[in-house]
Formats: sequence, structure tokens, C-alpha cells
Amino acid sequence: MIASASFRSLGTTATVVVTDARALEEARRILAGELDRFDEACSRFRTDSELSRANANAGHTVEIGPLLARATEVAIAAARATRGLVTPTVGPALAAAGYDRTFELVRQRRTWTVRATAPSTDAWQEIRLDLAQGTLRVPRGAELDLGATAKALAADCASATIAGRVGGGALVSLGGDIAVAGDPPRGGWVVRIADDHEAPLDSAGPSVVIGTGGLATSSTTVRRWTTDHGEAHHIVDPRTGRPAATRWRTVSVYAASCVDANVAALAALLSGSDAPARLDERGLHGRFVGDDGTVSYAGGWPAGAEAA
Repeated sequence: MIASASFRSLGTTATVVVTDARALEEARRILAGELDRFDEACSRFRTDSELSRANANAGHTVEIGPLLARATEVAIAAARATRGLVTPTVGPALAAAGYDRTFELVRQRRTWTVRATAPSTDAWQEIRLDLAQGTLRVPRGAELDLGATAKALAADCASATIAGRVGGGALVSLGGDIAVAGDPPRGGWVVRIADDHEAPLDSAGPSVVIGTGGLATSSTTVRRWTTDHGEAHHIVDPRTGRPAATRWRTVSVYAASCVDANVAALAALLSGSDAPARLDERGLHGRFVGDDGTVSYAGGWPAGAEAA
């Protein structure tokens, strides 16, 4: 019998679903422990995190643990694969736009004065990560933000760990970034697609079924706040150093892992009208919602789900 549990973590809603209800409490404990590890290593908002220490020592080499090393490696790989479109060096731009603290605190501010920042599409190439020595050097004047990949990596790691320890199948959702592992329930995992991961289960939107891999949604509609330049959101275009002006308001992608899905979804959101065709060329499946509400598809995304 399928069972689920949810709680707040990493500034979002963490949900674990297992195919054996008897394993739920253990699965929840494992997920909470994994997310604590990621928070201690990768948080941009905790002054005592490993990432904050590395950012505070930008220009100098610091020793880091294996989890931050792995998360940084994934972030660099994402930047390389997208030619800097999905990059961990947008930290200063996020802070300048107003996302300089947890989103709960950002929402409490009445307004924010936006500061100009330089584009950062190439800065990731100056990151020096030595996996063998366990060291990291953040480029001088830069600040790493792993939000584009670390949450998805946490979902992948946690779902695999849960399925490996308790058996059966496991689904982990972190703010809508979804990873599944182990044996899926009969008929597969049914996932509702929405702009906001906190939308009620009976709200409008299509449902899709997945059996392996990951599903991620990137959207400009939810994490928004007021600035002296109007509304801002949390997805920064590294080519401009500002919250992205994009023709897509929401992009969902299914891929072999949650990391792959999230990187592809974010890159597509930051791309133009040819984004669905590019996703097609890569053999990935995606759903695009334009800023006018029109829906487009890529790959084998089940368009018929819209009527479900």
C-alpha cells in the first residue's frame, strides 16, 4: 500500500512516497537526514555551511567534504553542458535582485532596490575543484549558488538511498523536483504537473506517469517579489545578470535523472522559441507553457494528458 509524508526542508516542501506503508517512517527519517546533509554542505543562506565558507574565502583554496565536492562537480557539468546557461556563478546576481536570504524572508520585505551586476556565463570556468584532494577555490569576486542543481541531486540521492535501504519503490519530491527509484507501483508513479508544487492535488493540470528517472519543473510564476524595477523572480539569466525575461513561464522535463531533468528544464526556460526543438534533438520529453498560456510539447510528452 502506497504511503507518503511531507515536511518543510531546504526552503520548500519535501515529500517521500513509498510503495510499502510499513517503510514510511524509516523513509522519512532517511530523507530528513539526507536533506540535513545537503543543507549543511550546500546552503547559500547558512553562514556555517561549507559553501558559505568557500564563498567567504573566494580566491583561496579551501578543503571541502565529499558531498559539496559532488554537488559542485554536478553544477560545473551543468554549466559545461549548457554553455554557461545553467551556471552556479549567479550568486551575486540573485542577491542583487533581492534573493539574498531564504525565500520566506524575501517575501516579508515590502520592496527591494535592484543593484546592477555583470553577466556571468563564463565565470564558472574559473572554479577550481580538485576531487582527489577535496579542495575548492571559488573565483575571486564570485559567489557560488548551487540552487539550480543541488536540490535535484538531493532528490536523486535520497530516492536511491531510500529504495536501497527499505526495498520496494520510492519517490522523492523537493519543491516539484521529483526522483524515483526501486520498483514502481503497478501502473507507475502518477505525477500532477503544476506551476506551483504546493497546488492542491485536485487543482487544474495534467498528470503523467513515470516509472524511472526524474521529472522537474522550472517556473517564473511562484518565487516572485517586489522591487523598484517591478516584480522579480528567482531564475537569473547569466547573460544579463538579471531575472530572466523569457517567453516561457513554466517548463517541465522528464529525463534519466532529476538532475538531468532540472538542468534541461532550466536551460529550456532560458531559451527562445526553439527550445522545444532543441529538447527534441536531445531525445528528451518536455511540456512548455508560454507567457500567454499556450502549451507546447517536445519528445514523447503525452499531450493527451492535458485532457485528463
